[in-house]
Amino acid sequence: MTIAADRTEALMALFTREGYRRVEPAVLQPVDVFLDLSGEDIRRRMFVTQDAAGNELCLRPDYTIPVSRDYLASVESGSPAAYSYLGPVFRLRAGETGEFPQAGIESFGREDREAADAEILALGIEAVTSLGLSDMTVKLGDVAILTRLLAALDLPALTQRRVLRAVVQGRAEAALAEDDAAGEPRTGADHAGLLAAIEGQDPKAAHAFVEDVLSIAGISKVGGRTAGEIAERFLARAAARNGAISAEMRAVIGRYLAISGDPDTAAVALRALARDAALDLDAAIDSFEARTGFMAARGIDVASLSFSAGFARNLDYYTGFIFEVIDPHRPHLKPIVGGGRYDGLLTHLGAPQPIPAVGCSIWLDRLGLRSAMAAPAPANPGDAS
Repeated sequence: MTIAADRTEALMALFTREGYRRVEPAVLQPVDVFLDLSGEDIRRRMFVTQDAAGNELCLRPDYTIPVSRDYLASVESGSPAAYSYLGPVFRLRAGETGEFPQAGIESFGREDREAADAEILALGIEAVTSLGLSDMTVKLGDVAILTRLLAALDLPALTQRRVLRAVVQGRAEAALAEDDAAGEPRTGADHAGLLAAIEGQDPKAAHAFVEDVLSIAGISKVGGRTAGEIAERFLARAAARNGAISAEMRAVIGRYLAISGDPDTAAVALRALARDAALDLDAAIDSFEARTGFMAARGIDVASLSFSAGFARNLDYYTGFIFEVIDPHRPHLKPIVGGGRYDGLLTHLGAPQPIPAVGCSIWLDRLGLRSAMAAPAPANPGDAS
């Protein structure tokens, strides 16, 4: 048995001891679930195949969605449940192997959201500490506060979505530019009819509508952009027509995105912003502060945590608390642990009612544990008593 195997078996024992039962979802997963949540861009990073009926499948690029699907198919669906996992995931990565080990935990159905968030963070930190990471930087963010801020500013839904996406993509300054349509392509006519048709629609429906129009017209690519990327451009133009961000709003959003520091310091700045801008952010900030309290109760040194209002993980399904653990001695590498709250995912996957969910994943290969695999667990949550 290698040292890596020793450590990962101890890791899974830690998760089991904390009530996270190990599961192992199917390696082959339906492609459309990942495309719906992350867009066509993720297709370039997936290993895609077909079944005998011609349905597109992929080797799982992560565990969160497969574990969520198995949870919904189990007898535990809708009830509190906690799972752990360890196994291979598959992504096309330049200069790196396409198969690599990932471990993690997912918690479903807990209504005490702030306590669950703190538990996931504490276990993520304890996990990598047990794997030999003695020094780390922990970055925190909160999508829920930004979402509430944009809603409190009474921005149109498409404009809110555009700003959120820009923050996630690290280009918030462009989203807050005075000319909100700047940089959008104009080829010939202004496409006023199409823009008018999608204004006010649900973003997902509007995106599908534009892709359908392009498909009917036989357009798959323009200037190297895919139909999905062209659709995003049209949505941004539609938002700009009816959702221009005023100078006052830009100042408020810019001030919010500049807030950083430890959670206690950030909470003071958030309260001051809400007061000065006369915005009702109380519930979101109350939740933020409650989570900080649960973190402290878990033994986490809150003063060592680094909150940034502009921090975002590049996945659409996060809805609240998010975090990453980074090796400060190798800051050029990607995070070793990443996770957060994704309360909207289960509904998207077919749950009839919203189900709270939070979790995190550990990239074992970034710790040098490339061969860290243990014995497989039951095939799905329903297999174990």
